[in-house]
Amino acid sequence: MHFTLTDLMTDITQNGAESGAELVELHISETVDSSGKGKLSFTVVDNGKGMSEEELKKAQDPFVTDGVKHPSRKVGLGLPFLIQTAESSGGEWEVKSEKGVGTKVSAWFDLANVDTPPMGSIPEMFRTVMLFQGPSEVLIKRIKEAENQPPEGRIEYEVLKTELADALGGLEDTQSLILMEQYFRSLEENE
Repeated sequence: MHFTLTDLMTDITQNGAESGAELVELHISETVDSSGKGKLSFTVVDNGKGMSEEELKKAQDPFVTDGVKHPSRKVGLGLPFLIQTAESSGGEWEVKSEKGVGTKVSAWFDLANVDTPPMGSIPEMFRTVMLFQGPSEVLIKRIKEAENQPPEGRIEYEVLKTELADALGGLEDTQSLILMEQYFRSLEENE
């Protein structure tokens, strides 16, 4: 089980990054009510190798792994953890995949449900996602809004890995990593 929702989203996004994709997109939408709880949904889309129906069924089984991605593992847990977490917390999930085209994984969670893991750090997750090896482009789209609140309090942004790397002069050194996380924090605090 993942400790936070950001751990879960990171895991699913990493699957996309390791799929041979050139582009991986992470979309996160959060609606918060007056009590501070609400709904979180996320979608990860990649244009990687995709899966056949049979491979998709196997990917949903925690006791099956292809033995290639992680040779020492006897189980594959990314999608099974997503399914278990969504179902146990009153949420939903969906996976669509086409061999040679890519995969789309979506889930939503009731943030008020006692079985929903805590959120975790969105800025730290975004920093990690931007550092995944493999895809030449990563796109993050984020929306956060409060119910019955004016649009000025809405957070909405998108960030491309290539643009971020250009602005920071690369993503390899410690200073760039610090600036990247500060940037994501500033976007999240724009309330």
